[in-house]
Amino acid sequence: MRSIYRETFLGFIRVHLLHHAAKEPVFGSDMLVELKRHGYTVSAGTLYPILHGLESAGLLRSKQQVVGGKVRRYYRATVLGKRTLEKLKVKIRELTDEVLEDHDAGIGRRRRQS
Repeated sequence: MRSIYRETFLGFIRVHLLHHAAKEPVFGSDMLVELKRHGYTVSAGTLYPILHGLESAGLLRSKQQVVGGKVRRYYRATVLGKRTLEKLKVKIRELTDEVLEDHDAGIGRRRRQS
């Protein structure tokens, strides 16, 4: 069984990609930089299969463009991708509110006990 940390981490990356692709077209190497900025160390060998999987699932659509003499594939969220992202945002908010509430309550209890 794969590690829950790795599976969750990959889920975060998928959501992050959907989020940016819903705002504007994105491409792989730019997303590697964006993800790194947020502390995700991801290789191209991990990122591109995720992008292809999101596209196969109908959540992203890609289009090739020539930029500086090189072919670059841009990804954009589809209508289904945007709907899915909105549903995920609700679940993310519910989960983070609950988990962080418990976490913050624990910090408050520890401070009062000191």
